[in-house]
Amino acid sequence: MCLETVESRRPQAGQILVRIKAAGVNPVDTYIRKGLYPLDITLPFTPGMDASGVVEETGEGVTRFAPGDKVYISGTHLGTYADEAVCSVHEAVFLPEAFSFAQGAAIGVPFATAYRALFTKAQAVDKETVMVHGGSGGVGTAVVQLAKCLGLAVIATAGSEKGLSLLRDLGADLVLNHTTEHYCHEVLDFTRGRGVQIIVEMLANKNLAADLQMLDQNSRVVIVGCRGEVTINPRDAMSRDATICGMSLLNLPAEERQKVFQALDPYFQNGSLSPVVGREFKLKDASLAHDAVMQPGAFGKIVLSVD
Repeated sequence: MCLETVESRRPQAGQILVRIKAAGVNPVDTYIRKGLYPLDITLPFTPGMDASGVVEETGEGVTRFAPGDKVYISGTHLGTYADEAVCSVHEAVFLPEAFSFAQGAAIGVPFATAYRALFTKAQAVDKETVMVHGGSGGVGTAVVQLAKCLGLAVIATAGSEKGLSLLRDLGADLVLNHTTEHYCHEVLDFTRGRGVQIIVEMLANKNLAADLQMLDQNSRVVIVGCRGEVTINPRDAMSRDATICGMSLLNLPAEERQKVFQALDPYFQNGSLSPVVGREFKLKDASLAHDAVMQPGAFGKIVLSVD
């Protein structure tokens, strides 16, 4: 990746031009960069889906936003690793007043993924127990917070002491180090041998086989992240009538994504949900951010500072 100067683009009908202040970095950005994700892209290509900034110009027919509005965005026509980006009105949301631009860049993919995993895919209900397997990263911290807001018991795992401390601060009911040998037994002890009803899985190629042995009857595993193949024993799912489903936020249309953010906004406004920013890099150091986002020991969201 390298910085280039390109011609500024004007927003078309139904679009806005946003002057970007911060851009979010997600693992999927690295997969797209490497050509590992099934997207038809034309080079040169600008990565990035998350960002926050200030509306600079509006296209024909746009009445919801005006120049000067602070917004966060999830999806663009140009990519967000840039000084500015064009997006549709369905891809932009007003930035909560209490949030910094860095926090705004940490909302889009993590919180939409968390909402879709818990409620669209797992169909979570009050009093169930959810295990967030890999809970200290951008998506994981969003899942933990959202699950606690809506009455779920939360088991969350991380692989570093810093990540474990973060999960305790976020209110997880049980925090476990998934690099230890006996964490699966601790999950079963916590649930009195029943197992959990939901697992949100961030690294299925490593954890899925073990996940299936920690499930209750009629349970659900939602695969959010995976970096390779995995071997499982299907009988572990069969004996529990368990459902294993995958999801990708890229499959969610912009209009539906906007409905998710509308549902989340009251929780942002009252402080119940707050994006966790772990590290900030300069835009010119995006390649270093791509290295960092793939390292173990995740802690919050990685953000590029564009100012």
